[in-house]
Amino acid sequence: MDYEELSYNNTLSREQQLESSLAFPVLMRKVYVWMSLALVITGFTAFFVASTPSLVSLIFNSGLIWVLAIAELALVWGVSAAINKISLTTATLLFTLYSVLNGATLSIFFFAYTMSSIATVFFITSGTFGAMALYGYFTKKDLTSMGSILFMALIGVIIASLVNIFLKSSGLYMVISCLGVLVFAGLTAYDSQKIKEMMLAAPDAGEGMQKVALLGALSLYLDFINLFIYLLRLFGRRD
Repeated sequence: MDYEELSYNNTLSREQQLESSLAFPVLMRKVYVWMSLALVITGFTAFFVASTPSLVSLIFNSGLIWVLAIAELALVWGVSAAINKISLTTATLLFTLYSVLNGATLSIFFFAYTMSSIATVFFITSGTFGAMALYGYFTKKDLTSMGSILFMALIGVIIASLVNIFLKSSGLYMVISCLGVLVFAGLTAYDSQKIKEMMLAAPDAGEGMQKVALLGALSLYLDFINLFIYLLRLFGRRD
C-alpha cells in the first residue's frame, strides 16, 4: 500500500467517524421524540375512550378487551421480530397503532381512580423515569448484569401477579406493586444505557439505525407505562 492510498483510507476513516458522531444526537433525539409522542397518543386515546360511553361498553362489556390485549402483545413481538424486514414507515405506523390500542385498554383507569390521583401519579412517574433515565445515561457503571437480574425479577412479578388473581391477597398485591416499581425503575436505567451505547456505535443515521432507535423508544415507552401502572396501584386513590 503506498502513501496516497494510506492517506485516503485515513481520510475516509475520519469522515466515517464524523458521520457517526453526528448521527448520535439525531438518533437519541428520535428515541425520545418517538417515546413522547407515543405517550401523548396513549394518553389522549385513553381519555377519549373513557369519555365515550359507547366505546367503553364495546371494549369492556363485549370481551373486546381481551382481543386488544392479545393484539398488543402480537404487535410488540411482531415489530421486534420483523424490524429488519419492514420499512421505517411501517414500523412507525405499527408503533402508533400499539400506542392507540394501549390507550384504549388503559382507559379503565379513569373509572378506577380519581383524575387528581392519576395526574399526581403521572408526575411522580415522570420524575422517577427521568431520574433513572439520566442515571443510566451518565453512569460509568456497566448495568449489563443488572439487566439480567431485573429480567428474572420481572418474570417473578408476572408469575406472582397471576397467582394473586386466585388468591386475591391485598398484602401480596402491595408487595407485587412495590417490586414492579423497583423492576421498571431499574429497567429504565438499564435500557437508557443500552440505547446510548447502541446509538454511539451507530455508523450513520440511516433508516436501519432509525429502526433501532424506534425499538429503543418502544422499550422506554413500555418502561414508562408499566412504571406508571405500578405507581398508580400504590398511590392512586380509588374513584
